[in-house]
Amino acid sequence: MTKLSRTDIERARERIHGRILRTPLRRSASLSKQSGAPVSLKHEQLQTTGSFKLRGATNAVLSLTTDARQRGVITVSTGNHGRALAHASAQEGVACTVCMSSLVPQNKLENIRALGAQIHVIGRSQDEAELEAKRLAKEHGMVMVHPFDQTDIIAGQGTLGLEIIEEAPEAECLVVPLSGGGLAAGVALAAKAAKPRLRVIGVSMARGAAMAASLNAGHPIEVEELPTLADALGGGIGLDNRHTFAMARDLLDEVVLVEEAEISAAIAHVWREESEMVEGAGAVGVAALVAGKVRTSGPTIIILSGRNIDASLHRSIIEGKPVAASTLGAGE
Repeated sequence: MTKLSRTDIERARERIHGRILRTPLRRSASLSKQSGAPVSLKHEQLQTTGSFKLRGATNAVLSLTTDARQRGVITVSTGNHGRALAHASAQEGVACTVCMSSLVPQNKLENIRALGAQIHVIGRSQDEAELEAKRLAKEHGMVMVHPFDQTDIIAGQGTLGLEIIEEAPEAECLVVPLSGGGLAAGVALAAKAAKPRLRVIGVSMARGAAMAASLNAGHPIEVEELPTLADALGGGIGLDNRHTFAMARDLLDEVVLVEEAEISAAIAHVWREESEMVEGAGAVGVAALVAGKVRTSGPTIIILSGRNIDASLHRSIIEGKPVAASTLGAGE
């Protein structure tokens, strides 16, 4: 297993202190009533740049050597990591390039461009965009900052786990969105270091969940990337995955998949009951609980990981209008 420890996460917290928000943890009356156990929401969608990704990206940028800063950084992203890295890089005066596929929603492209990053849209999957990022990094000498399979990224995301355990030491179950595994691995490592018997559940969408499929196979595999409301959870984990596959395998107690209709219902539920806007990827934990796919009898924490959803799409969802998969992920 990756040689990453709680100490690495604590060092990451010291490094990024003052540059990220300590987001609120709030009891959800509606979800507590529905589940019959205390349920609280970690509102990471209120983080600067609208998602947890700023934690890892900031830690990665602040960890760069002087030479690396001068060469600039490049990444591949489904949107939120790119925005976070663009923000962190701009704060430090580091040039940033982001490669994305055509499945990335237009609003996420525009948010990244507004931060001054160079954007390359290529292919129909994160895997194709990653090949372009690696090519450009080699050609121009830029430093590749991986969206999840990199130790300083995982450590940065793990700072969220430190906050949760400090704020809710009584927690018995933690529900975390699962994609490439940077968030789930970091949070599970931090939380279980303090509370080994804590149950950690990873939740992903049923359409193209690469980590879930890889865990079932026993090794990283390729999965077709499909349009989904949880677009931020799209993309593969890499056949040469170095860290997050093993960490997810060893640290997650269960993996749950949710359907598009369940994600849509969860987005509407969070808006109606919590007065908060979340994107599909940020709502999967709530979706799993509301759909009865996560059952708990003790204090439970659900991470709302992001809010970067297109406003017109969010409006359609909360108004109960059907959303066709073919309309999702309309990038450039």
